[in-house]
Amino acid sequence: MLGMTITKVDAKKFSKSSSFEITVFVNSETKTSSNIKNSISNIDFFKLPTIIFARHTYSLELCITNLHKFSMSDAIKHECGIALVRLRKPLQYYIDKYGTPLYGIQRLYVLMEKQSNRGQDGAGVGNVKLDVAPGHRYISRYRSVENRPIVDIFNKINEKYKDVLSNNPDKFKNAEWLQENVAYSGEVWLGHLRYGTHGKNEIENCHPMLRQSNWRSRNMLVAGNFNMTNAEELFHKLVKLGQHPKDLGDTVTVMEKIGHFLDEENQRVFDRFKGIYENPALSDIIEDNMDLPRVLHRACRDFDGGYAMAGVTGFGASFVVRDPAGIRPAYYWANDEVVIVASEKTAIKAAFNANYDDIKEVQPGNALIIDKHGEYNEFQIMKPFEKKSCSFERIYFSRGSDPEIYEERKKLGQLLIPQILEEINYDLENTVFSYIPNTAESAFFGMVEGLEQYLADWRLKRITEGNMSPEEIKKVLSFRPRIEKLVSKDVKLRTFITNDDERDEMVSHVYEMTYEVIRKGIDTVVLIDDSIVRGTTLEKSILKMLDRLSPKRIIIVSSAPQIRYPDCYGIDMSKMKDFVAFRAMLDLLRQNGIEYMKQEVYAQSVGALQTDNAYNDNFVKQLYSKFTDEEISEKIAQIVTPENMVAEVSMIYQTVENLHKACPNHLGDWYFTGNYPTPGGNRVVNRAFVNFMEGKLVRAY
Repeated sequence: MLGMTITKVDAKKFSKSSSFEITVFVNSETKTSSNIKNSISNIDFFKLPTIIFARHTYSLELCITNLHKFSMSDAIKHECGIALVRLRKPLQYYIDKYGTPLYGIQRLYVLMEKQSNRGQDGAGVGNVKLDVAPGHRYISRYRSVENRPIVDIFNKINEKYKDVLSNNPDKFKNAEWLQENVAYSGEVWLGHLRYGTHGKNEIENCHPMLRQSNWRSRNMLVAGNFNMTNAEELFHKLVKLGQHPKDLGDTVTVMEKIGHFLDEENQRVFDRFKGIYENPALSDIIEDNMDLPRVLHRACRDFDGGYAMAGVTGFGASFVVRDPAGIRPAYYWANDEVVIVASEKTAIKAAFNANYDDIKEVQPGNALIIDKHGEYNEFQIMKPFEKKSCSFERIYFSRGSDPEIYEERKKLGQLLIPQILEEINYDLENTVFSYIPNTAESAFFGMVEGLEQYLADWRLKRITEGNMSPEEIKKVLSFRPRIEKLVSKDVKLRTFITNDDERDEMVSHVYEMTYEVIRKGIDTVVLIDDSIVRGTTLEKSILKMLDRLSPKRIIIVSSAPQIRYPDCYGIDMSKMKDFVAFRAMLDLLRQNGIEYMKQEVYAQSVGALQTDNAYNDNFVKQLYSKFTDEEISEKIAQIVTPENMVAEVSMIYQTVENLHKACPNHLGDWYFTGNYPTPGGNRVVNRAFVNFMEGKLVRAY
């Protein structure tokens, strides 16, 4: 598909009748059309604005919002997204009420699009029809790894309904006929968005995964946001059960493990009723009496990882199960028409205009079960651990339009004020505050609010102390912090940065600096970002560009603490050598003459791994314990400072204590503290350190 970016849209609302002032960037040429009213059309049935250009169809909303996150902290792949729509009434009900058989499709589309930040490597959609007679397809699935996989999938689904309108228009609103003759006309929908942290970006790695059988109750679609630290052990357990898994990855392992116990539950219920009922009635009896909480307990009890997994059986019962520590997110909402599940609250809000207070969280260790009749309830599947929901969700991953996340990100910025004021020696007159767009914007607003609060207290103190002239009082009352937008994005180049190899070269062209607002050699620039992982973009591009403004000092502020340890629950941060904080700690070991500690920790880690005791302790914490946070921050500043840099560079990181104050319900902090919520986390970090010491460039799980 040709690259294209909307750089200007002059319309308050997108609609078929709207006129647009649009500039598109196609094959390195800028083309402008001042009024292309006739080029605006709707993606069939979805009412999503599109533009036809260069013989390709583009969604305006997608072109604007579906941009990969790219901040100076180096974009990291992470997480995945799930979306489930269960229609609680017969399909004909929605046709009669909403005038279309596509109500469920439309809602799923919005749920997935509003979570596209969670996965752009691929997507998948599965659909199950209820109570379809034998001989008719009742499970359908599309998956895609195209450039815009969500649109690709829904356009394919659309084609089926366009065929109905062309060939059987009188049947378009006949639910019985549609379910007998048209795929994707079922009542249960399961969607998935993939951000691959492991494995190639191939369609076989996209969810939902499908487990097939001629027995309806043994079929299953599974999609999830998960990573297991013990996938290898789970694989061997399946082999011991007599299975022959086709893949070593945790996706197939998880599905087959749930599937194994689903098969056993089928057999248990069959044996219970086989002398009482005859086939085919026995099939319905099995479906009505299956104990899905029991299936999930038996399947998940030895999982070690972070997960929110959704599944749909062939007979329409569905589930969402969450790990005991609540690491990965899952939310649901229901009314008398639907039950909805998503990874983020904002998606549910957008798709159904639900009140935020009515959107519930699937509790850690619980499963939300929706039976074949559309009734739902939460069941405890496993005893919950201490809740350690991922704090990176709040700092970076989830959409900032969630009101709670927005306030938390602002709080993160506000809590940095004491450190910032101390670093600039309270010299606000000669300091300019700014941020890297766009992910740090909310934290920047909070930082500004914190500055204003400090100044309010300062003004009160100065005035109440007395002995001030009217001119001095006026100056005190009118003083404001200097806030400038120093960094902007050149959106035209934005979408052409496609991989890590190109990022370092292209980033200097993506960002533009605002010149002549910094007083050369006088001002200090304070620049906030959400997080700093590797530091390479800072070192190779951003700091060089800021230095061209000729500030006296540059202070880089991270709203997240120092990232020191690998993640093993769904974030692509698995190699220790990538972390600038780890590199700083190694330099400090050398600088202080205690580099021998690396070998000691290496020996401890190897011994623990060999004796299967690596679950108990994180040995790497010993290395960091020799230094203060400030010492590591100072060393990081030295590492990321480019050669021939004129301005002095300093680093400020959020404290873990303040992170917990800002995000009190999301205390998962293992990438900052090394305190993993599951035993498998300790084994992963110890193995990751062994891999580093042995020069192995592989992930540790």
